[in-house]
Amino acid sequence: MARTVRTSTRTALALAATAALAAVPLVVLATTSLAHQWFWPHLLPPEWSARAWRALASPGGGVASAFVASAGLAAVVSVTAVAVALPAARALAIHHFRGRGALTLALLLPVLTPPLAAAMGLHAVFLQLDLTDTWAGVALVHLVPAVPYATLMLAGSFAHFETDLEWQARTLGASPFTAWRRVTLPVLAPGIAVAAAFAFLISWSQYLLTLLVGGGQIVTLPLLLVGFVRGGDDAVAAALSLVFIAPTLAVFGSVARVMRRA
Repeated sequence: MARTVRTSTRTALALAATAALAAVPLVVLATTSLAHQWFWPHLLPPEWSARAWRALASPGGGVASAFVASAGLAAVVSVTAVAVALPAARALAIHHFRGRGALTLALLLPVLTPPLAAAMGLHAVFLQLDLTDTWAGVALVHLVPAVPYATLMLAGSFAHFETDLEWQARTLGASPFTAWRRVTLPVLAPGIAVAAAFAFLISWSQYLLTLLVGGGQIVTLPLLLVGFVRGGDDAVAAALSLVFIAPTLAVFGSVARVMRRA
């Protein structure tokens, strides 16, 4: 009994310490966003101001449109990446064929190569296809790093999937689509949620690919954030960082709920 109590206490302390460490950057960002001026050696800002948040909320700031652009791109990339990755992951995890290792390596090449080299090569290809400076081009280029991650994550889920469940459903009269919808998808739901979340976050955080392919015509939150950081306005940069972080926390919270129900 005493050992169980000690283990529970250690676990609670470890979780509290982890939560505290994770909260420290957020607290610093929130404080900076409300500081009028904050210089060493002051532990807290001597003057407070909501100027940064008013600047983000102003119609001319472009934050709302950038947020919508980022969210729309990330949502489309997330759904598309999972749709493309599902059959590829199933083939890699369940079927055995010659060249599977080479195919897996080829799938990983977009994320193994140096980001700048990959971005410049993709930019040249998209110039030839007349996809630069377009929303569709940015969405397609975001799929290049998102699909490999989604495929690998779903391949792990398929590796533990019993295909006999599908055959049993077919034997009982289910159509292939019904077996997929009523049997396969519910079993793979946690893996799909994680893969979709990672694809969303990969697209949400893209800067270099968006800048090169979008050409400054497609403005997302990362582009705005880097601009404010380089401009030296710490308060606005901190406030925009909190706006940038908020959807990622919401995504992870949604995934955690799916994982708990699984």
